Amino acid sequence: MDSRRHFLGKVASGLAGTLAAVPAQVLGSNERIRVGLIGFGDRGVELLNHVRSCTNTEVTAVCDIYSKRLERAKGLVPAAAVYSDYRRLLDDKSIDAVIIATPPHLHAEHFCGALGSGRHVYQEKTMAFTLAHAKRMRTAFQNDGAKHVVQIGHQSCSFGQMRDAQQFLSDSRRMGKITAIVMHMFRNTPRNKPQWSRPALMTPEVNAENVLWKSFLGEAPVRPFDPQRFIHWRLYRDYSGGNVYEGMSQQLGFWYQALGLAIPKTAAMHGGTYLWKDGREVPDTMSVSLEQPEEVLISWSSGFGNNHLGVTEHVLGDNGSLARGNQIRYAPQKMNRPDGTEMVGQSTHVPHVHMQNFCDSIRTGKSPSCPFETGFRVSIACRMAVNSFVLGRTVRWDPGKEEIV
Repeated sequence: MDSRRHFLGKVASGLAGTLAAVPAQVLGSNERIRVGLIGFGDRGVELLNHVRSCTNTEVTAVCDIYSKRLERAKGLVPAAAVYSDYRRLLDDKSIDAVIIATPPHLHAEHFCGALGSGRHVYQEKTMAFTLAHAKRMRTAFQNDGAKHVVQIGHQSCSFGQMRDAQQFLSDSRRMGKITAIVMHMFRNTPRNKPQWSRPALMTPEVNAENVLWKSFLGEAPVRPFDPQRFIHWRLYRDYSGGNVYEGMSQQLGFWYQALGLAIPKTAAMHGGTYLWKDGREVPDTMSVSLEQPEEVLISWSSGFGNNHLGVTEHVLGDNGSLARGNQIRYAPQKMNRPDGTEMVGQSTHVPHVHMQNFCDSIRTGKSPSCPFETGFRVSIACRMAVNSFVLGRTVRWDPGKEEIV
């Protein structure tokens, strides 16, 4: 089937991005979901609070390779067991679900271990660090046979804006032929506070005795212990995809799910470290162009030195446009839809809605808001962009060989 007709057909029928899967093993509606959390940095603490906001759930175990974070966990969740080795957490048979909030280069190891041990998994974005990791995670997912729920942490897929977008897209005549998606993510910080810099965390306690450095490195190149790399891992290519993985992946995840978009045909990324000359290896100013097989061109630009453009997304069709910021809005192109009217999304959500959706899916066996397949495609799109930047050229996706070339 022609990819364009297939794309519009899925949008019109409201089935974009869904997975046909065998129902997951379910818990009774009154059964408590016992959760283990791997990775207890700032994001792990946020996810702990999201779990606490969900009905009849409990964090019973926490794992981190930094002893000071485990001390914090004992203060916040006194009844929870604490581990420095995630495998010991997975040995606890009372745990129903695992949340993974570790740096991206460790996602595949922790995901495959958790799913292979028979747990439901909430995997923080970006799902996979490399193409090889994405394929390894897919094998684990396929081997599980959909017996367990996998939710990828593109939390906007559970936001009320997703319901609004799906409603606007339910009639393909509103948008017509979609040819472009234009996205921005611009931020700024004071001159003495570089983006992602956390000097307050760089204490003498960050040392080789308190950090399991080998566990942090995982499959990354072997290096002597470096507190800078441990605390500021987002700045280094061995562990981070920079703002492509931190920012673009979130915006891309929403529209990949809403529109059912496939892995890009090509990716090109340009930019550099134009502002923060602090030793970081990832750019602070960048632009990405993704050519989609659905004949949609995605443009994403980002910078850390000016927030005037903010965080916005525009989906452009010859019949109408969708604009997503604090709200999502539809505006007709009057030359093609003279009788069309503007619409503003009204749906709302609570901060823990994505975690609640994960818990609800465990209890009902229904597919979660951001299933594995969406995370898989977004991961490859992000890796293609980063590879393009590193290689200094456009890269292509070979769907037959499943390789980035």
